Amino acid sequence: MALLDLSAEELLLTTRAVRKRLDFDRPVAPELIRECLEVALQAPSGSNAQGWHFVVVTDESKRQAIAEIYAKGFEIYRGMQESAHNLSEQAEDELDAKQMERVVDSAEYLAANLHRAPALVIPCVEGRTDQATGPAAVIGNASQFGSVLPAFWSFMLAARLRGLGTAWTTIHLMFEEQVAEILEIPFDRIMQAALSPVAYTKGTDFKIARRKPLDSILHENSW
Repeated sequence: MALLDLSAEELLLTTRAVRKRLDFDRPVAPELIRECLEVALQAPSGSNAQGWHFVVVTDESKRQAIAEIYAKGFEIYRGMQESAHNLSEQAEDELDAKQMERVVDSAEYLAANLHRAPALVIPCVEGRTDQATGPAAVIGNASQFGSVLPAFWSFMLAARLRGLGTAWTTIHLMFEEQVAEILEIPFDRIMQAALSPVAYTKGTDFKIARRKPLDSILHENSW
């Protein structure tokens, strides 16, 4: 298919977490997802180990089962300090409050409709670091996730360029082993890193998001 006419910078600036604008009624060809994954494979990985794996879930019963687990995790997420719901209540100005209200609304929508996505994609990486402690845990986690998350972001950029929407989520990881059982992922040696629905978007015009000013998070030479 023809790619969207976006410059590299436009692609980076307008690749959004898409939830309410996912077109659940339009099928996505498996070949299109494969194209995006081929792009993902060009991402860097620690020691060039390329220990990544990608599980593409199109089976309706498995999507439904994973969505049910996601919904169970979302119930827990709502009460967490880091949740969009809690951050919405703590918003310091009206613009932030309105933005967070939209985030909460779209997150709720995805939790209720995840099963409707034509495909779910779960990036995984070889080797588990969730039992590591001390300084080894820091480098272990940084190395493991740093060896798969750039590839998954490349996948999302490639999807955007092809008119597909994605939304980076991790809520299912509260019940990672249950999802591994559904998908026959060898839990003892393969770690899941994220999950995203994949569907065509309703329209392809996405705007630059409102973000904190750079100077509020920039540290030069010292904190």
